[in-house]
Amino acid sequence: MKTIKESFVELDARSRAKAVLDKGTFREIVGPFDQLESPHLAPQGIVPQSDDGVIVARGTIGGQSAVVVSIEGNFQGGGIGEVAGSKIAGAFELALRDNEAGIRTRPVLLFDTGGVRLQEANYGLLSIAEIGAAIVALRKYVPVAGVIPGKIGSFGGMSITAGLCSALIMTREGRLGLNGPEVIEQEAGIEEFDSADRQLIWNTIGGAQRLAAGFVDELVEDDVTAITEALKVVFEKGNNDKPRSSQVEIYRSLLKAVNPSQPLTPAGLQEIWRQLQDKNNRVEITETALISDESGSESRGRTWFKALTGRSGPEAGEVLSVLCADTMLGKERVRYIAVVPNPSSRFPRARQGEVGLEEGWAIAQYVREAVEEDEDGDRRVIVAIVDVPSQAYGYREELLGIHQACAAAVDAYATARLVGHPVIALIVGNAISGAFLSHGLQANRILALNDHDVNVQAMSKQSAARITRRTIQELEEATKKVPAMAYDIQSFATLGALHELIDGVNADTPGDGDCDRIHDKLSEAIMSVRSASRDLSNRLLSPEAQNGGRAASIQVRKKMAEQWI
Repeated sequence: MKTIKESFVELDARSRAKAVLDKGTFREIVGPFDQLESPHLAPQGIVPQSDDGVIVARGTIGGQSAVVVSIEGNFQGGGIGEVAGSKIAGAFELALRDNEAGIRTRPVLLFDTGGVRLQEANYGLLSIAEIGAAIVALRKYVPVAGVIPGKIGSFGGMSITAGLCSALIMTREGRLGLNGPEVIEQEAGIEEFDSADRQLIWNTIGGAQRLAAGFVDELVEDDVTAITEALKVVFEKGNNDKPRSSQVEIYRSLLKAVNPSQPLTPAGLQEIWRQLQDKNNRVEITETALISDESGSESRGRTWFKALTGRSGPEAGEVLSVLCADTMLGKERVRYIAVVPNPSSRFPRARQGEVGLEEGWAIAQYVREAVEEDEDGDRRVIVAIVDVPSQAYGYREELLGIHQACAAAVDAYATARLVGHPVIALIVGNAISGAFLSHGLQANRILALNDHDVNVQAMSKQSAARITRRTIQELEEATKKVPAMAYDIQSFATLGALHELIDGVNADTPGDGDCDRIHDKLSEAIMSVRSASRDLSNRLLSPEAQNGGRAASIQVRKKMAEQWI
């Protein structure tokens, strides 16, 4: 009889992967001896690691073929760069290939990550988008299981990834949140979130609270046997037809049941969630009147939404910061979606055009409406007009699961793309961090205006400097060696993810000629999508990607495919 528990948290990433696979079946692929380390760290004076902090292992779970991806939090805080991200995405893409061919392969992701590795910035954003795309596609065939055991937890873009999993297992020691406490303090002030208050952190984003508030499926002890048994149960249960990131109605009801002008405690949130779950005792939801106020709310996103649709905003009673309109573009039906500032937003941390709680779930609703309405007919085009300064940073946002709201938007866009809706992103302003992951990075094609105020990045300069312990000047110097760290759209274009960088357009005050030009570019992109695959592989096939922009991403996937069987 087993009497002594074996801590899962204290194991390194390789030992964790070995522990969840059936005994004697562990086989590492693209391991340290392949020496596929990040090419972007040494130029910055950072010692790379030969496995880049991600372990990919083949074996079996419960006697069935499996792949386990385990992130090493002790290397660069578990940050996701180009090689690390490509190992995760590549593993799940190969698992998808197996499942499509009838070879049932069980995927497991063991989290221990702070999100995007800021020293590789936009490589991390692209990789996390590709990981999310693979997970959404995989869930059709087999549950995708995530485990957040402890140490670092799961933050940043990888918390959105966690929100996409079919089932999520946590220990009490685990933490799950979009924005780390230090980042919230940097962006919103210590009054909003004190990063030194450990009790506040655990009560907001710790494992027990996440389970009680509906963001996790099971809380287990920090014990190898407990975690391996929980994983077996996930796969024995089979597919979840309604993963958490697709449950738009109940989570929007949760937000409507909250009054942001009043204090919200973890216990208060638990009670609201309990009542929402109790179908025989539903909590009464009082709709909060929304006031349309565009004063001080102009943005490029709003400007281009008006220019391309002829509409100025949503109908009364909807989330005023998310604009949605259906129009015709030639013979194509097109749904345009934009996130814009709303100074009267119920949630103060999302008044400047950020993607917040209401925004993430509203995007998901608008996209899923199109999917459902077009189920038996021609799939309309969905255009995401992108001008998002960041996700919202705040205590309420984390307590109410902003990571899950963002995951819902990611899920909706990816689902639409996979069932045949051409999804086009048009970047007209900022495309920053989790906001861009939520609104734009799941597109079949990405277009961008070639303008000095169009920026793509993983975090604001101030927060990136604090997290990496550099000055802003040192960060800017590093961009000369690693273009993925730069903010300008020309540098982002060198990575190969853009379908086209559009010149000759007045970005701030578009005239009829500018709109005609963009309509033409959208039509060309739609035609390209209609005759191509529905995944995101085109980003690795572009001339820029092939000529060096995604060299490591391509090499990792090639080596992984060779070693897979």
